[in-house]
Amino acid sequence: MLKIYNICKSFNDVKVLEDISFDIKKSGILGLAGPSGCGKSTLLRCIQKLESFDKGTMECNGRVCFMFQDFQLFPHMTVLQNLTYAPDLKDRDKKEEHKNQAESILKNLGIGSKAEKYPVALSGGQKQRVALARSLITNPDILLCDEPTSGLDVSTTMDVVSLLKSVNEQFGVTMIIASHDLDFLTKISDRIILLKNGTIAVDVDPRQCDDPVNYLKKYY
Repeated sequence: MLKIYNICKSFNDVKVLEDISFDIKKSGILGLAGPSGCGKSTLLRCIQKLESFDKGTMECNGRVCFMFQDFQLFPHMTVLQNLTYAPDLKDRDKKEEHKNQAESILKNLGIGSKAEKYPVALSGGQKQRVALARSLITNPDILLCDEPTSGLDVSTTMDVVSLLKSVNEQFGVTMIIASHDLDFLTKISDRIILLKNGTIAVDVDPRQCDDPVNYLKKYY
């Protein structure tokens, strides 16, 4: 579904990504780990084509959607309007269809009652679900998540684990999740790539490790 070959990216003279190569299977959940500045977010942005890479190639069969760390919800729009704004711009003749689809997704994510609320009235976990719903309405094949548990407490983080696993199973969406939270990544991912100094330091299935968190910490 997604194949990356020898991607390199620099900002000025600083190498952020150097010869990154991997592929990901359909419906897989790939975790991107590593210390701050290791290139996790830059790699996601390159996959989404928000950044261009300096060299290398990428093959992607499917629609890619990016879920930002700070949610990027429009504060002056209701939850429902946040979901339908882009689809309505693209095809104004299908507004009712978009509304029905948005309401169905919100219901599936457990926030159907929040459709007419504004972002300011939502908790961090609810905003997370709205951001996810807005991504799902585009029918993505690959969902890129940048630090989806940033700023959330332990209980809400576990809710995010359950939520993303449910979306993966229910919608068959392939996911690439960048996070500094190793405990979170080992609970949700079927594969983890740890970046260090712009290169792949380890590529592992956490389910095959007795203590995956401490195993990954050795490569920090």
